[in-house]
Amino acid sequence: MLNFTDLTGLAGSASIIAASALRLPSVKRLHQPHLAMLLGAIFVYAMLPISGLSLAAYLRGGIGDVSITTFLLLCSVLVKPWWPCMEPGSKNRFALFGMIGLAALALYPMALGLGAYDPYRLGYGNATFVTTVLLITLTAWYWKIYWVALCLACATLAWAIGWYESTNLWDYLLDPFVSSYAFAVIALPGGKGLLKLRQSKLHSVALTSRARRA
Repeated sequence: MLNFTDLTGLAGSASIIAASALRLPSVKRLHQPHLAMLLGAIFVYAMLPISGLSLAAYLRGGIGDVSITTFLLLCSVLVKPWWPCMEPGSKNRFALFGMIGLAALALYPMALGLGAYDPYRLGYGNATFVTTVLLITLTAWYWKIYWVALCLACATLAWAIGWYESTNLWDYLLDPFVSSYAFAVIALPGGKGLLKLRQSKLHSVALTSRARRA
């Protein structure tokens, strides 16, 4: 019988498989009812056993369990055809991915040996760390940044009841996938802005050169 850990782990992997289909151009062009049915069918198929294991189980065996934050974001992507309001708005999106990016920068380099301090140890029930997470959750809720509050609250609650096999709160809050995605979301607008600025400068130089020749 599946326990909560296995159920969430398999559902997370199946959600990754289903959400990956949204990157296909032909899928993007589908109308919402057809898109909803396709995503639902892919999710169910990924959960069905094939030769003893499902596609979700094979993927989970390779990447492990996703964080609660990643799981919630994947759910928002998959239910978007039914409930578009579930997708984070621009304010929530910027705040959430900005916080994920900062947390990843604070965690992963030092956890991998950069410096003498390992912040990963804080996740093993450090009272100050847990209190800080809860204060950030309440502050985000007060400022109506609901997606930050939701991810932090659900991750902390799941950690408190021992939802995953891991006993470290960081594993409920972050994983390499959502961290990499957050960096991409943050960097992409900046890269586009630099590209536009460069094109604008080149255009100005070209106009000046033409004016001088005239």
